[in-house]
Order: sequence, then structure tokens, then C-alpha cells
Amino acid sequence: MKVHTGSPLSSAPCYLADHSPDIIEQSTAGTQQALINSLSRVFGIHLNNDQTTPDHLFLNDLSRLFHQCRVDTEHALERHEAPWQHVYLVQYGILRLFREAPSGKTAVHHFFTEGDMVWPVFGRSRTARNTLCLTSVTPATLWVADFTAFRSTLQKQGEGIWNGFALALTEELAELTSMREFRKQTMSARERYLLLLEEYPELVKRVPDNQLASWLGVVPATFSRIKSALKPAQK
Repeated sequence: MKVHTGSPLSSAPCYLADHSPDIIEQSTAGTQQALINSLSRVFGIHLNNDQTTPDHLFLNDLSRLFHQCRVDTEHALERHEAPWQHVYLVQYGILRLFREAPSGKTAVHHFFTEGDMVWPVFGRSRTARNTLCLTSVTPATLWVADFTAFRSTLQKQGEGIWNGFALALTEELAELTSMREFRKQTMSARERYLLLLEEYPELVKRVPDNQLASWLGVVPATFSRIKSALKPAQK
């Protein structure tokens, strides 16, 4: 049997010119389509190729409310004592939700990462009595929309759509907050740190230690001491 070995003049793919016919061009989704795909994941909607379906039309309408925004580390997105006005969809980066005391001491409540949607869950946050702050932990690429327009678009789909969406994140934040408070009361700082390594390994790599310490409810010196003591075991 004769084995065809190809042309002796053929080159490895890495030596081919950019527009060589031997290279298969992979089309990538445009910016708007990438946003629609992200929104479909947030709302649990499975899209098909028919762009005339109600789901497609809904997400198209919703996507028009968003514009892309890039921010640097420690950029203040929402501040306390001012109404929270926007909805954020994280394309890349990490955001920190926290409260800040007049003394400057902060209490970190949650971190949001790629694919998460962030919006003013609590009614008070949408007023001048807002006590929550939202800041970028890392450089971030975000999709941003006006909250009032966003909520109105969802409500036009039926109260069930808005209520279901609102309830999901509210329940998630409430559950995480109550569990964190329970662990503070029943577990040592070392045990909580070990759970942090297990449950949020990416945050440990990307978030500064002082912010993780606040999230765990320990002072930075304690966090640093536990981290140093466990380093040999982590290798």
C-alpha cells in the first residue's frame, strides 16, 4: 500500500501566510452578539438560530440598553449616600461590594467576577440612603445600563420575569451573607481561611489580602499569619 506523504514543499501550519487557503478561518462573535450571549446565560435562556423568537427579541431589546466600559483598579462605580443607578454585567475583572464606616473601615460583603450581573438589589440602595459601595478590584471590562430602563424592559415582559430575576440574586446574596455570619460564629479564622482556599481559589489569586481578610471577618495581621503558616502545606 502506498502512503501519500503530501508535497515535499509543504510547510508546517505555523509557517503559512495569514491568508493561506490551507488555514481555516474561525469566525468570532461580534461585540453585540457576545453581549446577547452573556445576557442569555444570566437569564437562563437557550437561544437557537431563529432570531425572530420572543427570547431573541427580548434579549436584543435588553442589549441596546448596555454600553461597554473599561475601568482601572479601585475605580468607584457606586458610592454610599447616593442612589445606585446602574446595572453591571462583568465581562472581565472583579468587583467588590462593601460598606464603609465614617472612620474609613470597610466591611466587604461580596465579590463579583466574570459573567456576574450586579444591580441594586435592595430598595434602599436606590435612594440617597444607600449604604453600599461598588468598586473594581482589578482592571475590569463591564457592560453598563441604566437601572430604571433595565427594570422597565424586564417588567414589560411580565411581572413574573422581573420578580424571578430579582428574587434569584436577592436569595443568593442573603444565603451567602447568612452562611458567612454563621461561620464567623462557629469556626476559627484558620478554618474559614481553608474554606476560602477550597471554595474561591481564583479570588485568592486575584484579590488583595486585606480585602479577603475583611470578607472573612479577620484583621489583616491575622490573615497574613494564617496564610504564612499554611504556605508549606499549599505547595
